[in-house]
Amino acid sequence: MFDMAQPYNALPDLPPAGPLETPRVLKQCVAAHRALGRLRAAAMTLPDQSILINAIPMLEAQASSQIENIVTTADALFRADALDRTDDPPVKEALRYRTALRHGVDAISTRPISTNLMIEVCSIITGIDTHIRSTPGTTLRGGRTGEVVYTPPTGEQVLREKLAAWERFAHDDSDLDPLVRMALLHYQFEAIHPFHDGNGRTGRILNLLLLLRDDLLDTPILYLSDYILSTRDAYYRLLRAVTAEAAWEPWVLYLLEGIRMTAISTTTRIEAIRALMVTTADRIRREAPASSSPLLLDVIFSKPYCRIGDVVDAGIAKRQRASVHLKALVDIGVLEEHAVNRDRIFLHRQLLDVLRERNQVPYAK
Repeated sequence: MFDMAQPYNALPDLPPAGPLETPRVLKQCVAAHRALGRLRAAAMTLPDQSILINAIPMLEAQASSQIENIVTTADALFRADALDRTDDPPVKEALRYRTALRHGVDAISTRPISTNLMIEVCSIITGIDTHIRSTPGTTLRGGRTGEVVYTPPTGEQVLREKLAAWERFAHDDSDLDPLVRMALLHYQFEAIHPFHDGNGRTGRILNLLLLLRDDLLDTPILYLSDYILSTRDAYYRLLRAVTAEAAWEPWVLYLLEGIRMTAISTTTRIEAIRALMVTTADRIRREAPASSSPLLLDVIFSKPYCRIGDVVDAGIAKRQRASVHLKALVDIGVLEEHAVNRDRIFLHRQLLDVLRERNQVPYAK
C-alpha cells in the first residue's frame, strides 16, 4: 500500500498512464465548456467590466484564503481596498492573494506559465521571498486528527526535476482538452508541493491563469475557490485518491463539475449586477437628475466602496462637485456615507449584497 508518511519521490510525471478522456469526462467537458462560454458572453454584456475585474478576484481571494483558515469578510476586504490600508493580518493576507493574481494575469500576457512565475506568485501571496524547498521534513496533516495524510517529494534537485517535467507538460501541444490538462496540472503542482507555504493558494491562481492562457476566459472572473471551499473534504479526499490509487477520473470529474457550476453561479451574479445597474440608473435619473451620468454610474459599480477621489480621477468633476454628486446619491438611498478616521467612503450596499450573496447553485459535497 502507498505510505503517506514517506516522501513521494516516485511521483510520476504527467501525463498519467491509462485513458484520461473517458466518456464521462468528455461529457462533463462539453458541459463545462458550454457554461464557460455563457459566462464569457454574460461578461461582455456589461458596459464596463471593471466591476468584474475588481470584485470577483477579491471574492476569490477571500475564499481561497479561507481554505487555508485565513478568515475575513468581503466587506472588510472591499473597505480596506478603498482606504488602501488595513491593520488586520487576515485582510492583508487576502489582499496579497488578489495582488498575486493580478501579477500572474499581467505576466502571462508576455511570458509563459512557468516555475519561476509560480515562485513570484507565491512570494507575493506569502509576503516573503519564496524559494523551492531545500530542507526535508515537510508533511501534510489532517486538520481533525493531526495524522500525516501526505508527504511530498523531498530534495531540491528532485523538486526541480519534477517541476521541469510539470512545466513541459503545461506547454505540450497534444490535443488533450485544456480543462482536463488544468485538472492534471493542478494535482501535480499540489503533489510536488514545491514551497514551504502558499502552495494551495498558488495552485488555485494557476487554475485561473490556465483558463486565461487557453482563451477560455477573457478576465479572471471564475470564482472557483468558493466551490473548493464548499466541498473542501471532497477536494482533499480526491487529491489523495489520485496519489494512493491513481484515481484520475473522479478527480477530473470533480474539477470539471466545479468549473461548470461556478460558471453558472458567476453568470447569475453578473446578470444580477446588470439588472441592478439598470434600476439604479433609472432611479438616479428620476430622483437626482443632476447626478445622472454614465461615468458616475460606472464609478459606483466599479467596486462597492468609492471615494471622492475616484470621481475626480474618472474626470467627472473636480473635488467639490464630486462630493456634491456622491452626497446626492446618499440622499436618495443609493449610497451610504461612512467616516473612517479622516476619510469618507461611500458604500454601494446593494452592489455589495449582490457580490457576497452565497451561490444559488448548490454544490455537491
